[in-house]
Amino acid sequence: QVRLVESGGGLVQAGGSLRLSCAASGRTFSTNAMAWFRQAPGKEREFVAAISWNGNTYYADSVKGRFTISRDNAKNTVYVQMNSLKPEDTAVYYCGARSGRIVVVTAYEYDYWGQGTQVTVSS
Repeated sequence: QVRLVESGGGLVQAGGSLRLSCAASGRTFSTNAMAWFRQAPGKEREFVAAISWNGNTYYADSVKGRFTISRDNAKNTVYVQMNSLKPEDTAVYYCGARSGRIVVVTAYEYDYWGQGTQVTVSS
């Protein structure tokens, strides 16, 4: 059974930092695209960042320069380092994994999802 488990969320003041982790089990994702999405109350799930199997990274314009996605294939884990956080970054953050290698930014094309971790940024 494939599982993705996110951790690292919490409450932080504007300007602060958090590092989210997503640990996968049940199969290896070393050759697959993985990504972070987020969903705020009343809004659709939106793309945040993605990383290809060989380490190429992609970011939403809203987080570019502030967030950094990375992966450790030996640990089957993907991370996102979030700096200079803003109140508008407040959301539930989800980790997604694809069955394929190609990075995409649409949520419906990801096959596996974690349960999400809450990030709240106070002003």
